[in-house]
Amino acid sequence: MNFKRIYKYGSPPNYFRLCLKYENWFTVPGFLLIIIGCYGGLFLAPPDYQMGDAFRIIYFHVPSAYLSMSAYAYMALAALVGIVWRSNVAFSVAKSIAPFGASFTFLALVTGMLWGKPMWGTAWVWDARLTSEFILLLLYLGYMLLHASIREQKKADRAASVLAIVGVINLPIIHYSVVWWNTLHQASTISKLSSPSIAGEMLWPLLVMIFGYGFFFWGVICRAGATELLKREKRSNWVKEYVEEHQS
Repeated sequence: MNFKRIYKYGSPPNYFRLCLKYENWFTVPGFLLIIIGCYGGLFLAPPDYQMGDAFRIIYFHVPSAYLSMSAYAYMALAALVGIVWRSNVAFSVAKSIAPFGASFTFLALVTGMLWGKPMWGTAWVWDARLTSEFILLLLYLGYMLLHASIREQKKADRAASVLAIVGVINLPIIHYSVVWWNTLHQASTISKLSSPSIAGEMLWPLLVMIFGYGFFFWGVICRAGATELLKREKRSNWVKEYVEEHQS
């Protein structure tokens, strides 16, 4: 592993330029994949033999649920790096991920409720999967509120980061909840790569949507992380030079 290269991109000005350089490389493909996935899922995939057209909400629910968990894992990892190496870049990434991770978690819950109403006869039950996903939303909100409640930047970073790291314990609970407990939520359908429990003509739009959400997420984080870093480093010479360069 080339640690010199890692430290190079851990430098605020280098990371900032990297974000600006690759933002569109994530955002544009992500946007296109989402359009293709939406079209395939809503218009090309056949109706489910049990749920009919109601199953199509999975093309928004499943990617949102996956991203809600993976975004939290990335946030916690960035928080850990920030604590260990006192990295302003890592803290910026973690803080930038939180609102978007919370948004995808909220979307996963809402779409799950919309799916649950016709399938279960109720929009909400204190099901193990739903409850642990709701706890994930509370963890995101807790991170943001804790960070906002502490005026001193360094203390806010450390306190919120500890909460993010501790909250990782909820991720395996979400993932394995349908196995560990008697739950209404259906078991995994596409994680069994050898024999996914979904037909191929329904599966490919879902995979496209998952990749689309992922690419779009990282494009947004590039922009949000760069903006957050500018705020934190506003007194640095490289920021002053960047501002002067774009004002001239």
